[in-house]
Amino acid sequence: MSRTRMRRVAAVLLLAAAVLARPVEALAADTGPPHPPAPDNGVWVPDAGAGEARDLSSPPSPDNVAADNAATVAVDNAAEAAPAASGPSGPAGEAAAEEPAPTVADPLEPVNRAIFVFNDKAYFWVMKPVAQGYRAVVPQGARVSVRNFFSNLGTPIRLANNLLQGKLKGAGTELLRFVINSTIGIAGLFDPAKTGFHIEKRNEDLGQTLGRYGLGQGFYIVLPILGPSSARDTVGLAGDYFAYPLTYIRDPWAETGVRAFKSENDLSLSIGDYEDLKKDSVDPYLAVRDAYVQNRAKKVRE
Repeated sequence: MSRTRMRRVAAVLLLAAAVLARPVEALAADTGPPHPPAPDNGVWVPDAGAGEARDLSSPPSPDNVAADNAATVAVDNAAEAAPAASGPSGPAGEAAAEEPAPTVADPLEPVNRAIFVFNDKAYFWVMKPVAQGYRAVVPQGARVSVRNFFSNLGTPIRLANNLLQGKLKGAGTELLRFVINSTIGIAGLFDPAKTGFHIEKRNEDLGQTLGRYGLGQGFYIVLPILGPSSARDTVGLAGDYFAYPLTYIRDPWAETGVRAFKSENDLSLSIGDYEDLKKDSVDPYLAVRDAYVQNRAKKVRE
């Protein structure tokens, strides 16, 4: 075969190979590799909704931007809907949520129950009958005046504990009430500070002060005659005892008599409260304990 003929055959073979290879190259260019390798300076991540990998190092196309925006909006809407479905959040939601009822340890429950029974019998057999007889003889107005008098005497306790808690406005209120009631109110027998000037009493005691400084109630105690208390509030009672003017009556029998008279006068104005609490409860001991603990926790928060 001559050299010229060989050259023609080689040229024909090269042309045929080029024609056959073109459709394969076009198909590869149209479809692309299903999982192309990541470039050296890029990062490949799954494309949301497409199941493909996308190079974050290259500018996104308009179609990808639209898809990403739609996915972001859907996620944001779902995130916003989740709190709404589960309830309010934040400060308002925390305020709306019901707080758990406060509890107190009661390791002395058997002893406390025995003292509770003693106090219960003392109430129904002695204290209530005396208060009922006293109420039948003394008009309500006079009994309210007696209560006002002893309340006015308790101003040093409230004033001192308002100051200890940093409640300067409350301390000023108590001082102003004492001046008004001791003068216009005739030694505290009347309460013109409340009825005439609308100045309310700011009840604070040492037990509340200790609670404001973070001291827990400790364990529950039922005191003879005095009733429900706690370790913290019992310490508070001892402290307030020395701030009460009745403590400094020199004759102990006279002091005891005055305190008993005050208690019976107060009871004559509240007969029926204990009976209602006991009547509506399955276990009166637990009812009184829970009511006391919740009331003291509320006073500490105020």
